[in-house]
Amino acid sequence: MAKLVLRIQGWLSAGGNVLKTSGRELAVAVGFLTVLPVPTIAFAPGLLGRAGRWFPLVGLLLSGLLLSGAWVVTLLFPPLPAAALLTALWVVLTGGLHLDGVADCCDGLLAPVSVERRLAIMRDPRSGAFAVIGVMLMLLLKWNAIAALLSSPAGGLPALVVAPIWSRWFLLWIARRRPARKQGLGTEFSQHLTQRALIVALALPILALGIFFHAQIVLAVLLAFFVTLLIARGANARLGGVTGDIYGLTVELGELIILLVCAATLRS
Repeated sequence: MAKLVLRIQGWLSAGGNVLKTSGRELAVAVGFLTVLPVPTIAFAPGLLGRAGRWFPLVGLLLSGLLLSGAWVVTLLFPPLPAAALLTALWVVLTGGLHLDGVADCCDGLLAPVSVERRLAIMRDPRSGAFAVIGVMLMLLLKWNAIAALLSSPAGGLPALVVAPIWSRWFLLWIARRRPARKQGLGTEFSQHLTQRALIVALALPILALGIFFHAQIVLAVLLAFFVTLLIARGANARLGGVTGDIYGLTVELGELIILLVCAATLRS
């Protein structure tokens, strides 16, 4: 009997530790990917990488907030201004984190200079003409895609669920590629993101795809992943590997491709 009690205590202790660790990782993932308030977690080496398995769940959280926002703005406004407000909400919720990556990639990847100079440009906090144009085009395209989805009689709202979830899994996938820098937040994240975490994190995106299963949704996800492959190949050719800015570009393009494909194919 005493052995059984000790064994049960051990299981409860182990379960409590797992819950505590998972809670810390989830808080780090939410705090890193959004502006939502979370408890302050002391920095620990590798913690962000281990939190990567929760990134798609953060995408689901964003999806819920976006759907709530969509419900409100479509009650008050026609599709175009409603989509503009929803796009603004999307940017605010993520703190413009991934758009910053888009800006840096536009400045760095497009510059006809050496690899070392491209990496230096991408570290520069100042934005050039390519960065401004790239971010403006990204927001313009996302705004119009959302407007088309909101006004679609076939119902385009599932895209608002699938896009944030899958794009954050694409981030994890590309983070497993060779880093371009020996140091930095992106490199530290990549080094502690395991293949097992990548596979575990795939469960939620697949579940979302199953719930909203439709040929157009599947096509959108496949095309977005193909674009992710192209980003990885281009980063390797232009930078010698991937960086944190490439992660941001991957998220934004992943979301945009899914939204655009669904907007194009869900019309009546």
